[in-house]
Amino acid sequence: MAGHLSQSELDYPFKLLDYFNGFRVSKVIFSACELGVFDLLLNSQKPLSAEGVAQELSTSVDGMERLLDVLVGVDILDVELVDGKAYYSSTDVANLYLAKGSVKSLHDMIIYQSQTIYPLWNNVVDAVREGKNQNEKSFGISPEEIFQTIYRSEEEMLKFMGLMNSTWVLDGQDIATAFNLAGFRSMVDLGGCSGALARELSKTYPSSSVTVLDLPKVIQTARQHFTEQNDTIMFQEGDFFDGDIPPADLYILARILHDWQEDKCVQLLKKIHTCCQPGGGVLLVEALLFENHRGPVMAQVFSLNMLVQTEGKEHPPSQYSNMLSSAGFHTVQICRTGKSYDAILALK
Repeated sequence: MAGHLSQSELDYPFKLLDYFNGFRVSKVIFSACELGVFDLLLNSQKPLSAEGVAQELSTSVDGMERLLDVLVGVDILDVELVDGKAYYSSTDVANLYLAKGSVKSLHDMIIYQSQTIYPLWNNVVDAVREGKNQNEKSFGISPEEIFQTIYRSEEEMLKFMGLMNSTWVLDGQDIATAFNLAGFRSMVDLGGCSGALARELSKTYPSSSVTVLDLPKVIQTARQHFTEQNDTIMFQEGDFFDGDIPPADLYILARILHDWQEDKCVQLLKKIHTCCQPGGGVLLVEALLFENHRGPVMAQVFSLNMLVQTEGKEHPPSQYSNMLSSAGFHTVQICRTGKSYDAILALK
């Protein structure tokens, strides 16, 4: 590590200290979302004092002032002094991504990170020692029952579906346009959850039919909480591991394979290959690791999260190519988007 650091960093480890404090900064943002700080400031017609925010949100003034000051320090809020008194206002970034009402809101993603992922990561040491997820220690549920843990209550299901919805509202357009998919007239998003990615695909390729296939309780919840006016996508109840998969020209597996061990991934890809129309294909959406183990850091962190929460991991492109070839697919194309998630297209 030292060989990659500047002399100034060796003299005083600023970067390391930033890393050490990273979890605290995350929790500041999470806490502000949970308390409703960003929604209050967005809806306010003027900057608010710490006293004003605390009164509206029923918190202590001292605690709120400290929280607001950190948010100013990390450029998420702005502050101005009037006669020596601080008044806080929201920034464009906070309004766009952190307030609930924004079309690009990441609020649901943050709630899931704070209330589900954060507790799991308290047990990272045990996950590394044992080589298995920490669902039993964190939530009292068998480590083999991954999605029974994720969907352990209606509240938890809504949190997870909100996370996935936020993910594809943010990244869906980059995935939909990673390749020209106009030639695929029918698409099925397997495990498509809330339908957010399917909607991006449908908007980009209006001449193609797009169907979300997921577990019955997920589809029922999606219809109840996540449908939009003038929806052009369809929802279908099913289990792509144990049930039938409808025929289609293109199957989408977005953040699905990384949940499972490789043999189960190949088994699913073989099943999809059998159902796939001739000339059709499969689109994988995953956070691709570099082949040389040097990043991307976000994908590496995601991979560690898969250890803590599931039975899977993130992979470099070569690993996915091998899985696809083993299942009978060919002409594997890779697209790194430069964002959180990448795309792999393979044909039958």
